[in-house]
Formats: sequence, structure tokens, C-alpha cells
Amino acid sequence: MLVAPSILAADFGKLASEVKSICECGCDFVHIDVMDGHFVPNLTIGPVVIESIAKASTKPLDIHLMVQNNSFFVDLFAPFKPEFISFHIEEEKHAHRLAQKIRNLNIRPAVVLNPHSGLENIEYLLESLDMVLIMSVNPGFGGQKFIPNVLDKIKLLKDKIEIKNPQCLIEVDGGINDKNIQVLKEAGADIVVAGSYIFNGDYAKNIASLK
Repeated sequence: MLVAPSILAADFGKLASEVKSICECGCDFVHIDVMDGHFVPNLTIGPVVIESIAKASTKPLDIHLMVQNNSFFVDLFAPFKPEFISFHIEEEKHAHRLAQKIRNLNIRPAVVLNPHSGLENIEYLLESLDMVLIMSVNPGFGGQKFIPNVLDKIKLLKDKIEIKNPQCLIEVDGGINDKNIQVLKEAGADIVVAGSYIFNGDYAKNIASLK
């Protein structure tokens, strides 16, 4: 299992130190939640902060856009050379075009599905993606409880991916801890995003428990 700590749960008063710590403690990616206050009812960070995170991180960045006007934000963050940029299918009218734009910037494109969104919304896109991010909470805030019925969605997505694009990864974000990590692995998850669980306590121990 690959682990991407969400810096949304970090101490922003010492953000560079927090990023260095999770990298030293064995994370695989640094997950960055970008919220614009419009698509979700929260406002997080912009390019100045992400530039600092990129300088502090020794692991690839995984940028999750929870915004309106996705293409604008892709242009804004592309210079930091993240591994992934993921965008919500619920907010994108030209998803195939945007995925291709991200790939043309030498970044791996990913699409995000909210808990209520069905796989039929992205089935036509699977061959164009490197990752699908399944939200297991409603996006906008950290510390929420895992929604169990997303497990069926992950299993179904895994079946579709094996037919259409076996290289495509499945990432899951929301309410993840050592109690549900096993069922997520069995369902087909490749990467998990965890915030509160990792940053509350011993970072190395918490990351290792998910792995």
C-alpha cells in the first residue's frame, strides 16, 4: 500500500518541518488539498504555499483540486512538477481535454469521484487516466468518518480498470486508519490518503501501520 499523508492535517505553523518529517517517516507522496471556497465550503492553499512544500518535500506531490475553473489551477500548479493532478468530474465539462492537457505538461492525470457520484461518470475516461481518486468522505474538511459503501464502488472500479487500463491506480481519501486499511486493500486500493490519522501521534508508526 502506498501512503499519501494529507498536509491539510499538518501544523501550518511549521509546515516545512512537517513535510520533511512525513518524507523521512516513509510516505510515498505528499497529498495537497486545494480548495477554492466555491466547489467546497473551505479555502486552503495557493501557489506560494505549494512552492514551499515542493522545496521541503523529498517525495512526489499529489495535488487534489477541489475547485471551479480546473484548467486555470492546472496552469497555476504545473510549474511545481507534481506527480499527479486530480480534478473532480462533477466540476469539469471537458474532462478528456483537461486530462490530456495535464499529461502534455508531463504530469499524471487523475479524476476524483465524490461519494455520491457513480462510475458511469468516468467510465469513458479510464483509458486516459493514470489514477482515479475515490472520496470516502464528502470533500471540504478533514477528520470525517469513512463512508463504508464506497468499498463496493472501489471493487467495481477495480474490475473496470483491469479490462480498460490495468496500469491505472486507485487512490482512496477520507477517514482512513489502521481499522479499515485491510478492507481497502482487499477492495483494490493502491494508494491511501490519510490526514488526521497520520498527523495525530507518531508519524512513522502511523504510516507503517497503513503500509
